[in-house]
Amino acid sequence: MTALSSQFGTQGTGQVATAAETGGIAILIPTLNEARHILGVIKALAGSADRLGAQIVVIDGGSTDGTVDLVRAEAARRPGLTLLHNPKRLQSAAINLAIERFGDRLDWIIRVDAHADYPEDYCDVLLAEAQRTGADSVVVRMHATGTGPLQTQIAAAQNSLFGNGGSAHRGAGEGRFVDHGHHALMRVAAFRAVGGYDESFSHNEDAELDQRLGKQGFRIWLTAATRMIYFPRNTLRGLAKQYYRFGRGRMATARKHPGSLHKRHAILISLAPLLLLAALSPLYPLLALPFSLWLAACLAAGLATALRARSPGIALCGVPGAVMQMSWSLGFWSGLLLGRRASGTGSGPGSRQGAMTGHGG
Repeated sequence: MTALSSQFGTQGTGQVATAAETGGIAILIPTLNEARHILGVIKALAGSADRLGAQIVVIDGGSTDGTVDLVRAEAARRPGLTLLHNPKRLQSAAINLAIERFGDRLDWIIRVDAHADYPEDYCDVLLAEAQRTGADSVVVRMHATGTGPLQTQIAAAQNSLFGNGGSAHRGAGEGRFVDHGHHALMRVAAFRAVGGYDESFSHNEDAELDQRLGKQGFRIWLTAATRMIYFPRNTLRGLAKQYYRFGRGRMATARKHPGSLHKRHAILISLAPLLLLAALSPLYPLLALPFSLWLAACLAAGLATALRARSPGIALCGVPGAVMQMSWSLGFWSGLLLGRRASGTGSGPGSRQGAMTGHGG
């Protein structure tokens, strides 16, 4: 177990699952240029994989940083590790490809992010939670952490209410059934019934899939028994690009699934128009006031976050928080005004089954 896994391990449920109880399992890791993290992730999950008789599948989208060589070398030492090439590069396509290849002998998949860290009993607890609750999907909470000054500020913003907007999988609390969360464990039959991930979505594909799952009556459980550690972007430019794409993806989901937006999205959607008004302020200075008040609120929220945490080092987390919010809003409006319509059904494995059985989110 890594140091982060030790620090943020499971919460003492005492629940474990066995291979005999769970059926076929695959731990799926989409990657693209993750040489820095991939071996640590495999190591963190190896114990669970051995206990559960699970296969670890790395699906690489064309890495150029040595990720593939590292995985190949590890696979030579670890019989249960498989490497697939994902020519479509997207995470959604990666999971669909793995299900197409191995799904006939699987009951469960566990989707894992390469840019993250996990407790050593992560997979065991997910399976135990599914058995206990009867859920078709078990989703997890994320806790962001950084290793440098700027990444630490970004992580603080993502962990805060003003940065994550109250997303269920970003906060704390008891386990409960939800309409969306960060994807972890999923029943293969449910995944196939709804047609898998829609590969027209480069971002927000998990929320879109959850819409289809919910509409077909499959249940999603947000566990409080374990969580993952996420390493955020370490530059503001990278953060802005990521959240711009999140915004575009959320717009595509809203277009495909009318009524899927929440009240908290309304504030974010309003930000791009404030920026437009501020751009016109040379003509009428008061037009900059709404934008200025929003920016001041972000900075104040960052200071309040630092005071509550008694951590002066994150006092400027309002800056990445503002970048996240505005970039999301710009992406949303870009998707609204310029984006093409997302396909109406999943385009992955089992899409024919999905057409027959339905499902939505």
